Amino acid sequence: MKRKSWGIYFGLLGLVLMISFIARSLASGPSTAPQKKDIVKAERSSTTAGKADERMIMPGLGLIAGNAVVEPRQPATKVASAVPGRIAAIAVHEGDRVKRGALLVQLEDAPEQAALKAALYDYEKAMHGQRKEDIEASISDAEAARARADLSAEALRRTEQAAKGGAATADELDRAKRQAESDRRTFDASESRSRAMVAGSRYEDIAAARARRDQAKANLERLAVRAPIDGEVLQVKYRAGEYVTPGGDPLVVMGDMSALRVRIDVDERDIGRIAVGDSAFAVADAYPGKEFSGRVVEIGRMMGRKNARTDDPTERIDTKILETVIELDNPSGLVPGQLVTGYIKGSK
Repeated sequence: MKRKSWGIYFGLLGLVLMISFIARSLASGPSTAPQKKDIVKAERSSTTAGKADERMIMPGLGLIAGNAVVEPRQPATKVASAVPGRIAAIAVHEGDRVKRGALLVQLEDAPEQAALKAALYDYEKAMHGQRKEDIEASISDAEAARARADLSAEALRRTEQAAKGGAATADELDRAKRQAESDRRTFDASESRSRAMVAGSRYEDIAAARARRDQAKANLERLAVRAPIDGEVLQVKYRAGEYVTPGGDPLVVMGDMSALRVRIDVDERDIGRIAVGDSAFAVADAYPGKEFSGRVVEIGRMMGRKNARTDDPTERIDTKILETVIELDNPSGLVPGQLVTGYIKGSK
């Protein structure tokens, strides 16, 4: 009987505790209701060291927004070498302003320098003819050849007389004829060379020497990589001593930094609301609260995929966009390649 009483007692006690817990829960409200400490924490403003509010003020309604990237007035020029070789020297640094034709990178060129010197010597020789000493030596060689030819001709005449009287054999006569013919031909060749040296170089020889000189100059110049435009050196990708091959990374990246532009991806749903001349601006995370004003100067002619992408996992990457270019009025602080957000105040 006592055991039964104790069971009833504990059962009633458990029921009372359960009713008490439910009552407290109902009194405190739902579990998702914000607590007082959470409300106080949310009301605090986060500021930078300069006491400026980091929270971005969202632009007004009606603006056309899109991810964008900063670029020079003209697309960046990637300067590469036309021939393989080892870099002898880098003539510029990042940030340098250079004129068109300025030397950027010099490849090793010792063999080409030697070839040019030889070609220049041959050209000068063809232009001015032979030296006096060479001409005199050639004349002397021709005279010596003439003397040998005369002696051979006289020996042949005597051998022919001897052969008629039976004093010389047919073999001796044949050898005398061959020797006389050989010496005569040697004299003719020597005399022709002597006349050519006295007359000077032919037009064809001068033209050939000039062509060899120009080719040697061109081969040497190809090893000097020069600036194709007036602009600023944005990036130097190699160092002296490294080997480069055509088709690899560019040696130097250049751009016209006299003005900066923003290339914005406009969603296909908004392309009917934009036009050249529309007011626009860009904002960058690096400059909270600052707007870089500008205007639309170029609108693409073909839809494509997004160019500027963020790390936001919710961003749509399958949407079609139309590239639109904004020229900034005062881009101070922005650098090419920087990701920004562009806004266009559509006029349509």
